[in-house]
Parts: sequence; C-alpha cells; structure tokens
Amino acid sequence: MKWLGIAWLVYIICLSIWIILQKRAPVSTLSWILALAFIPYGGFIIYHFFGPQKLKRQQFRRLLSRTALKEHSDYLQLRNHILAASTHSQELMQLANMIRTTTGFPLTTAKSLKLLVDGTETFTAILDAIAHATHHIHLEYYIFDPDRIGTRLRDLLIQKAKEGVKVRLLVDGIGSSRLKNAFIQPLLRAGARFAFFHKPHITQLIKPLVNLRTHRKIVICDGLVGFTGGLNITDQEDERVYEYAYHDTHLQLTGNAVHWLQLIFMEDWLYASEEKEIPDLANYFPIQSSGPYPVQVIPSGPDNEWEIIHRIYLSMIQRARKRIWLTTPYFVPTEATLFALTSAALRGVDVRLLVPRMSDSRLVTSAARSYFDELMQAGVRIWEYHGRMLHSKTIVVDHHYSMIGTANFDSRSFRLNFEVCIAAYGPRLAELLSDQFECDLACAERVPFNRHIGLPQKMFEATARLFSPLL
Repeated sequence: MKWLGIAWLVYIICLSIWIILQKRAPVSTLSWILALAFIPYGGFIIYHFFGPQKLKRQQFRRLLSRTALKEHSDYLQLRNHILAASTHSQELMQLANMIRTTTGFPLTTAKSLKLLVDGTETFTAILDAIAHATHHIHLEYYIFDPDRIGTRLRDLLIQKAKEGVKVRLLVDGIGSSRLKNAFIQPLLRAGARFAFFHKPHITQLIKPLVNLRTHRKIVICDGLVGFTGGLNITDQEDERVYEYAYHDTHLQLTGNAVHWLQLIFMEDWLYASEEKEIPDLANYFPIQSSGPYPVQVIPSGPDNEWEIIHRIYLSMIQRARKRIWLTTPYFVPTEATLFALTSAALRGVDVRLLVPRMSDSRLVTSAARSYFDELMQAGVRIWEYHGRMLHSKTIVVDHHYSMIGTANFDSRSFRLNFEVCIAAYGPRLAELLSDQFECDLACAERVPFNRHIGLPQKMFEATARLFSPLL
C-alpha cells in the first residue's frame, strides 16, 4: 500500500506539471487536474487525446499578396463612411480594427444579406446557388450525413462536376464519420475533390487531433455567393423529414465579403487535402464593386491564440447601451462572459438569453441552467425554446452590432473548434436577427425568477457546472 501511495503521488505531480505547463486558464487547469487525479495513469491518456491543445499550421495568407484581397478598397471607403455617418463611429472602428489586427481580415462589404430560417429555406437556397454555379463550388461542413439531403446534395455536386465545374468538399473527420467510401467514390469518379479534416488515424497516437474539429459550415459558389451559419447537412435539420428537426438560422450573402469566406475555405482545404496549390486563383476572387452593408468575416480556431470570437462577444457586450439579445444552443459561459452579461444587466441594458429547453446534451443543458439564478438576479431575462432543439447562434447588440455564425457560447467554440462568424455593423442584419428573436420567443417559455427544482436536480446542475471549462 505504501508503494501504491508513492506511485499515485508521483502520478499526480507529473500530471500536474504537464497540465500547468500548458499555461491555460487557472480554472480549466485546476479542473483537469482534479478530474484526472482520481484516474490513475489513465489520466495521461485521456489528457493526451482530449485535453486542450494548440495547433500550428502553415496558413495560406500568401493568397493576400496574389489576389485583390491584400488591400481591399472597401476598407478605406468604409472607414471614411462610418466615421462620417455613425454616432458610434469610434467604437465601431475599434471593434473592426481588433478583428483586423488579430485575424488579418479587414472590414469589407456585402451587396446583400439574407437570413435563412430552418432547413427547408436554407437547403433550397444552397441547392439553387449550386445549380447555377459555372466555375467552382466549395463546401466545408462539420456534419455531412449520407441521408436524404446529403445524398441529394452529393448527386447535384456530381452533376456539376460532370459539367466541368470545380467541386471541392471538405468535411470534419469525426462530425462526418458516417460518410463511407461507397458514398464518396461517385463524387471522385465525376471529377470532384474530397477531403476529411483531421480524420482519426493511427498516426495521431503521437500528436492527437481528435479534439480539434472544424465546426465551420461554408458554401461558396463562383466566389460570388456565400453561406454560413448553424445548419449542417443532415436530415436532423430538415423539417420536411423530421417534425422535430433542429430550429436553426443561416446567412446568405453576396459581395466582397464572400472573398474572405473563400480564403478561410482555401486555407482549410490546402491544410487538410493533398492539393498543394490552387491554380488560376484570380477566378476564385472575382472583382466586385462595394456593397451597402459593412460586414467582417471572423475566423477563429486553435491556430490563433487570440480567441477572437470570445473577444468579440465580450467587446460587443461591454459596448451595449440598450439591448443584448443572445441566442445559443449551448450556453456555458466563461467567467469573463458571465461577468460581462451580468454587468450589462446591472447597468440597465435589456439583456435577453434564448436557449433550448433541452439540448442534445443533458450535461450541457444542466450546466447552462446552473448559471440561471445568478443571471436573473442581475436582471437578465431568460427564455427556453420548446418543441424543437434550438440550434441558432446569434447576437444583437443595440441597433448597430450583430453577429451570426457557427460558434456556440462556450469554451469549446471559443478555444478549440475552428469556427467562422459574420459580424455586421449597421441596422440591416440587426433588424433581421432581432425580428427572428422576437418570433422565436413566441415558441419559448420564460424561466421564472424563483425556479422550483428538487435537491437531486440542483445537485446535478451544480456538478455539471464543475465541468464547464471542459465542455
């Protein structure tokens, strides 16, 4: 027994040193140490494969010097327009500059912004854009299932590839693990190109990447029209197939902003695929005139230490003067975002939170509810969406900041996943998202200030909260 005690102590010391040297947030570091301390030796394996990791990869930003993207005329035009027209000009430009400094993605414009709600509307728009493509079609998805909508989309891609359109499909190795060779081969035979992002492989025993997923959903057709948002390619998001399909939102946009979605896709494609370069780049970035809507594409992931989407949420919340309307399927706030939300409510901002009554993870749902009492005491009003699983990821701040994309309001999206969001400056997207928020409240029930739950549920929520840094 004595030697077992010594061995366990050595294990704890070695594990603690390893985790501490990662220089993560103190709460996350302590959570990992405590969680793994009682898993003798197996904790090393768990942390090796599932612990927080950073990723260094060769970014394809040399595209910036080989296309019209390097210094887009949009930026200077927009800067002067915003400074001249907006009472919030300085704050807007500070936010835009922070994104540009940390990501290299400047303020740009969209010619059109269209909010798509649920699978029927979203899949119809995507299939229509793909059907009209003449040069290239690029798709990147976390989940691409070989079900009805997945097969329909695949068959359309096969048709377009046979017509000579360049088709590239990139999917996450775990999220799209249901895709088998028999489903993929017809695409390849038609001339399309396909790749998995971090597909689990024996070589990852040395450098595991199982925890680093592309959570992005991107479609680009001819460099002219782009899509991103919450919807994956799965019948679970198609209400024509399932009565209780996820309730979700997506964004369709045109204009120069599509170029920056294109850049994100190309970086991911050249990283994950066997293709080393993409010839004839100019045809992937068609020259366009500026549009009326100031927007900014925001990529984030473990290859960028700045946690930019996390920072943008914080900056928007801190800048709020009238309202913050946040919709998220997974609400597991960091200490910083929790403090920002409660501070905003305490200073009189109309803070509203819309979450699903029951997400697809009971642990996450319970962890989220563990924060409700603190939020409501500060003045935050909370609604739980019922009937279907709410999967939208949006925020509206006042009437001039808004964001939609793939990132959930949790540490995994802030720190581990590869995500993409669209930030918009001005009333256009803010109005679309706030109208949808109010529409969704009709299918939601407000959480009462004094929740009556039993001791077992209180205990489960409190325990789930302990795992918040790991979720």
